Amino acid sequence: MAEKDAKKKKTSFFTGVKAEFGKISWPGRPTLLKQTALVTFISIVLGIIISVVDSAALQLLRLLIG
Repeated sequence: MAEKDAKKKKTSFFTGVKAEFGKISWPGRPTLLKQTALVTFISIVLGIIISVVDSAALQLLRLLIG
């Protein structure tokens, strides 16, 4: 009996997932490309900022210790 309930829950779950995927509004190719480029650009800029702050903090620490 427990196996039947587990199988029914599993089937019900996947049916719900399939229904929810049908409701998703997927972006078009131009929107996707713009958003991907923006995320990549922001990631690179933030990486550079973090690198500069890290280097400055390291130099300050060396100045204080050394």
